[in-house]
Amino acid sequence: MAAPYASDPQTARGRLYAEEESAFRSPFQRDRDRIIHASAFRRLKHKTQVFIEHEGDYFRTRLTHSIEVAQVARTVAAALDLNSDLTEAVALAHDLGHPPFGHTGEEALNELMAPHGGFDHNAQAIRIVTSLERHYAEWDGLNLTWETLEGIAKHNGPVAEPVPYALADYNARHDLELTTHASAEAQVAALADDIAYSSHDLHDGLRAELFSTDELAELPVLRDCFAEVDQSYPGLNYYRRRHEALRRFFGILVEDVIVVSRRALTDLGPASAAEVRMAGRMMVRFSPELWRDLKVIREFLFHRMYRAPDVVEMRAEVTQVIRDLFPLFMSDTELLPKQWRKDVADATSQTGLARIVADYISGMTDRFALQEHARLTGSDVLIRTRVLRGG
Repeated sequence: MAAPYASDPQTARGRLYAEEESAFRSPFQRDRDRIIHASAFRRLKHKTQVFIEHEGDYFRTRLTHSIEVAQVARTVAAALDLNSDLTEAVALAHDLGHPPFGHTGEEALNELMAPHGGFDHNAQAIRIVTSLERHYAEWDGLNLTWETLEGIAKHNGPVAEPVPYALADYNARHDLELTTHASAEAQVAALADDIAYSSHDLHDGLRAELFSTDELAELPVLRDCFAEVDQSYPGLNYYRRRHEALRRFFGILVEDVIVVSRRALTDLGPASAAEVRMAGRMMVRFSPELWRDLKVIREFLFHRMYRAPDVVEMRAEVTQVIRDLFPLFMSDTELLPKQWRKDVADATSQTGLARIVADYISGMTDRFALQEHARLTGSDVLIRTRVLRGG
């Protein structure tokens, strides 16, 4: 039975463009399915998390990360008696706006777009699902429900001023109430994101040999996880030992969110989803103790993984790719694909043109961005980075 504060698909606020609803799928189920079938969702297969797409088949991509986030989100939503379909839809869509090369690419695009309103991946996700996905006969975008759009826009909390242009543009037509918190379902998706990357970045860092299992076994929470495995399975194979410990770590994060969030929601006693939005604070969260320990782990990852010398060197290389491509397309729009040049013809200012170029570049996969850069500049970053790494 759904909690009184769960989002009810039967009373959903509707879509920007009215359409007949399905006889056998709820509005939130249709949103989820439209996201899964979107071109932008498929492209996540070749977009990076931390490591560039070509560096190995076993590292996470934005696609595998999004699937893992959705799995965690459904589990937590079910435990809290929330709407799992809405939670899953937001979780699957939360990274759609990421450009190639992860946060490195986002930082480069934001710098280039500073004179034109900046670049933000959450806002870009809204632009994708409301405009850039152009497959339907009657409208641009996926025509998602208000609840799903709200969740994508502000799953991390109210949107601060200045509102990124990509979000402000849509919000002017379809008010997503950016100053309030999102539904409990969207808040679950946000915490599921934290859980997924906190766990899988440890896996990927070990696989890349950026740190050792022994170093992880000295960190908060993980120390107890490894001790429990060693006690239960003395002499366990190295790979199985670390997997068992990280599996326990993952479980601790999920259980903590469920227990703490259930208590917070019970204490507030909201009678509707709207009351969760107006609570003035996130209702889905970690305990203060676990959050403190997670900050220690993230500090470790920051220094040993995100700022590892090889990763920093790669970041510099791919940042230059974005910095080279942007002015090339701005100065010669004939380099853009034919379907994009129609939008260019409708642009009435440099800012309008810059936003089209940013849309195009942000939609690229790691692989395509590197290929286009090599084709247009004659400089093969992919080869250089393999040489740097001894590949």
